[in-house]
Amino acid sequence: MIKVAPSILSADFGKMAEAVEKVKLWGADWVHCDVMDGVYVPNITFGMPMVKALRGYTDLPLDVHLMITRPEKYVGQFCDAGADLVTFHPEASEDVEGALETIKSKGVKCGLVVNADQPFSIVEPYLDKIDLLLIMTVQAGFGGQSFKEDCLDKVRAGEALRVKNGWSYDIEIDGGVSPANIQKCKDAGATVVVAGSSVFKAADPTAAVKAMQI
Repeated sequence: MIKVAPSILSADFGKMAEAVEKVKLWGADWVHCDVMDGVYVPNITFGMPMVKALRGYTDLPLDVHLMITRPEKYVGQFCDAGADLVTFHPEASEDVEGALETIKSKGVKCGLVVNADQPFSIVEPYLDKIDLLLIMTVQAGFGGQSFKEDCLDKVRAGEALRVKNGWSYDIEIDGGVSPANIQKCKDAGATVVVAGSSVFKAADPTAAVKAMQI
């Protein structure tokens, strides 16, 4: 069954504690935290203090997606703040393997992200070292964008290599995922989906989450 990780980027930033508590009540599996620095992406959200604060309000896994430059400088701090999974963009890093090793040394799961404008090949050298492969089906930086179906080819590539080599990483899709396209995501090989607007703006968030747990 696909795991659903609602993105709190779509929540009311004035009620973040309440938002993560609701995510659990809605039956979701993870909480997705989008960290943006205004440099790698043209937007700014929050950092380690917010992750630490959220950790006190939920026992669901915190799935922290770093859209920041030189993530190797900060991954350890996000682990210490309470992240259960930390993913970052390899093209933004000067030491991809070092960052992955730092995350692992903290007992936290590590992963890499393929942005919508990046080739799948950018993560291929590291696939045997990760726990989570995150494929963006929108351009990283803003919520509420439309799903880019052609990005599913990268999901299929990740699934094919995972099966061929006996690797066990999860494949997560982030960007415009909804009950309307969830079957295509699963068919391509996704095991986790990030859902922002489709959950937080749904008339019935519980039903929206359940509709994607297929």
